[in-house]
Parts: sequence; structure tokens; C-alpha cells
Amino acid sequence: RKRDYEGFLCSLLLPAESRTSAFALRAFNIYPFQIKDSVTQKTTGLMRMQFWREAVENIYCDNPPHQPVATELWRAVKRHNLTKLWFMKIIDEREKNLDDKAYHNIQELETYAENTQSALLYLTLEMLGVRNIHADHAASHIGKAQGIVTCLRATPYHSTRKKVFLPMDICMLHGVSQEDFIRGKQDKNVRDVIYDIASQAHTHLEHARSFSKKVPVKAYPAFFCTVALDDYLCHMRKVDFNIFHPSLQKKSTLLPLHLYIRSWKKTY
Repeated sequence: RKRDYEGFLCSLLLPAESRTSAFALRAFNIYPFQIKDSVTQKTTGLMRMQFWREAVENIYCDNPPHQPVATELWRAVKRHNLTKLWFMKIIDEREKNLDDKAYHNIQELETYAENTQSALLYLTLEMLGVRNIHADHAASHIGKAQGIVTCLRATPYHSTRKKVFLPMDICMLHGVSQEDFIRGKQDKNVRDVIYDIASQAHTHLEHARSFSKKVPVKAYPAFFCTVALDDYLCHMRKVDFNIFHPSLQKKSTLLPLHLYIRSWKKTY
């Protein structure tokens, strides 16, 4: 609830038998995600990643470490027969990301999103008892959209720490430097960079929805995270792609209502 509010709200809309497991999965995801910002030395980050890698190995050997999230994750793995590969992909990708480098291109960012956000969705589908190729395709695109939006949302925060992770190829295309973002510039070419990146997230959402008639209705609750993505991209358009606009940093008070409506309509 504190570290992944949107994920927490989405988990509440899952069937009762999957909810506890989803909370465990979300809690697990927070640990590798936060390591990068919580350590000053890469060595410390690598040690913490190794703890979670070993924890997952031990969970699958029926010997979880005495750590609350690991214990709950072990129960979730037993209950839903979750695939170990997706947990390892999340840890491996977060570990690669400790290097603190900007993405060379949008494809690099999408690969990162696929191995983290999409992997999380594949596990959520398994919790719902859904094993369907169309649902997997939708999850892949939604995960990529989520990764791109997360990168955009974090840009103002990273800029204050003199870091920019936006794809370099798109920045170069519009003649924008990392320094422009660090200074919080709002010129047209800076907004054009944001527009191009946001458009890619929107395209992934459209692709995901193109499968909706083939995706089992049972899978829809895994995809309600699209509500928050739509909300952010809509706000972005309203402020003309000014990534530093204060309204983009506020928590959406209507998100719970929008989520409820989407679940009631049974769409994603």
C-alpha cells in the first residue's frame, strides 16, 4: 500500500483466492526495484540481489528464508504452481539496471520492461489460473507500456539527482541533451522527446487491447493496471507533454473509482 499504491489497488480487485498471493508478489517486486535507489555502492546492491536470487532458489526447494515476504511468496508458489523463470528474470534485469546508465534506445527500455513488468503480469496470470497465448501477448504489451510510463514518471525525480534514463536515441533525434532535463527545461524539443516516448506506451496499450476478444475474461483483472497508465497519459496530453508539470506528480484521487468502473465493465 505504501510503496506500490496502484499495484495494491489493482490487487484488491483480484478474486479472493489470488489476492494474498498477489500482495506477496507485489511486495517481492518492491525489494529488487528499490535496491538501486537505496544503495550508494554497486557491490552492496549486488549482495542484496544475490539474497533474493538465493531466496527464490530456496523457495523452490521448499526451504524459504525466515523473511516475511519470502514466506508468503513460498505459499503463493505452492498454491499456484508459479514459474520460477519469471522471478529470476525480474531479479536479473534489476541487477543489470544497477549500472545507472541511460537506455541507448526505446528497445532497451522495452526489454527491461518485458523482463520486469511483463514478468510480473505473467505471474499474476498464473495466479488467476490463466495460461493462454493471447493473454500472454496482451501482458507483454501492457508490461512494456507500464515500464515506459514508469520511466517517464520517474524523470523529474531522477533529474533532481542529476540522472536521466530516457532513451538516448530519441533525445538525440530532437537535439535534446541530458542537461536539458536536469535543468528542467520545457522547450518544444524537450516536449517532443516526451511525446515520442509516451506515444510508444500508448501504442503498446492499443496492441494489448487488440487481443481483448481472444483474451479470457478470467485474465482481465491482471490487466487493470492499464487504468493508471491511461490516467497518466491523458494528464500528460492535457499539460502538452511537459514532464515537469506539478499535476503529473500528484496521486490520482479518482483512481479507485476508475478501477472499480473498469472492473464492473469487465474491460481493460
